[in-house]
Amino acid sequence: MKNLIQINENDNIVVALTDLSKGEVISIGNKDITLKEEVKRGHKIAIEHIAVNENIIKYGFPIGHSIVEVSEGQWVHTHNIKTNLDGIKEYTFNQKLIENSFTNRNLTFKGYKRIDGNVGIRNELWIVPTVGCVNGIADRIITRFKEIVGNVTLDNIEVLKHNFGCSQLGEDHISTRTILGNAVKHPNNGGVLVLGLGCENNTMSDFKKSLGEFNEKRVKFLISQEVSDEIEEGAKLLVELYGTMKDDKREICSLSELKIGLKCGGSDGFSGITANPLVGRFSDFLVAQGGTTILTEVPEMFGAETLLMARSENEEVYNKTVHLINDFKEYFMHYDQPVYENPSPGNKAGGITTLEDKSLGCTQKAGTATVVDVLKYGEVLKIKGLNLLSAPGNDLVAASALAASGCQLVLFTTGRGTPFGSFVPTMKISTNTEIYKLKPHWIDFNAGSLVEDKSLEALVEEFIEYIIKVASGELVNNEKNNFRELAIFKSGVTL
Repeated sequence: MKNLIQINENDNIVVALTDLSKGEVISIGNKDITLKEEVKRGHKIAIEHIAVNENIIKYGFPIGHSIVEVSEGQWVHTHNIKTNLDGIKEYTFNQKLIENSFTNRNLTFKGYKRIDGNVGIRNELWIVPTVGCVNGIADRIITRFKEIVGNVTLDNIEVLKHNFGCSQLGEDHISTRTILGNAVKHPNNGGVLVLGLGCENNTMSDFKKSLGEFNEKRVKFLISQEVSDEIEEGAKLLVELYGTMKDDKREICSLSELKIGLKCGGSDGFSGITANPLVGRFSDFLVAQGGTTILTEVPEMFGAETLLMARSENEEVYNKTVHLINDFKEYFMHYDQPVYENPSPGNKAGGITTLEDKSLGCTQKAGTATVVDVLKYGEVLKIKGLNLLSAPGNDLVAASALAASGCQLVLFTTGRGTPFGSFVPTMKISTNTEIYKLKPHWIDFNAGSLVEDKSLEALVEEFIEYIIKVASGELVNNEKNNFRELAIFKSGVTL
């Protein structure tokens, strides 16, 4: 295994792939450099003299500027770099589309074809509460249902628990209703019981209207305050739903039916070297098959947004991308919060120094495909191809937003590991082998081998095969552990 990597030939830093000691000699091209201090894996080392205020270059782009003079062989991190980002930028449309190197291979998976034309990769029975007050009732209903039915032949039975649905105003109220409605109509469920209390402001009548058309055999409703025994009534409705969906069978489906969310969390210095480039190559592959991927985490696009803007399909998409970025910056400013308060302490410990450093690695999950559309929070996918989605960087909120937009699966890259899952399968891809070995019950796929013994193209093929297996029914760790969350974005007043 190599002990360092220069990602781009124009970089004035290298990244340590292992822990390196003070006095150790590293070789870059024909030059030997003696380390002036200890450097942890994932962290950066200067390979030339860098003057005060000179840009630090990584991935071929500035990730900030030096605030002191930096000598070759010195550790480069938060103590001697500052971000270049400040305020709201003016942008110009300068389109630079990149040809997709993948072709359509007409591959398939086995999924569930729904009556509305969508395809699910799971056949699950869900209870969707209109308000958090009935979360406990929903659990009791499922327990009673299992007592009645006995052996249940479904992929899963789940309550999509959340804390909202009442005491909310304006956009928060609309967001809650929208996200829950999107979940009700998600193709990964074969049946849904919408469970209300009866006095919440997310009223059942308004919620039904917001759904538009839906399959009445697959969606049932219950208001707890209107019946004497909500547990028995709810269990009866689940039995009815189960009778409708229990004979659903997987069928051969084109990969063009896959809609996959792209997310990262607990990023480290390897994220932009291993896992994110791997996911980016897969994104390009899926787009070439006629499928769909979505990139979100808008604050983690700051500093790399112009690369995405340049890949906009047309000026309309470009303008939507500009609004996506600036609207989120204005959201920070509205609450008098620093726009560029990123990366997190965990990111910094893993070797990420500035927001540009994080964003240039983060956006690699989107590969090089053309951006075909930009979705607002709560919007559902309309156009196949690479999409952008408005949502924060918070893992649970962003992953829930991806699922609510119609994604059947979320790909989640991580350098530090995380056990959570959204209400769709949430596949964890490790950036380094150490966390993969430490947390095999969290991590589903190891991208750390890219700096050890695997080529990117070989690992992409393994990854494609694995995703097809998961789409066809193989469980990922969050499903095995039954770690599932629904988190809804909140920005306003709670009564």
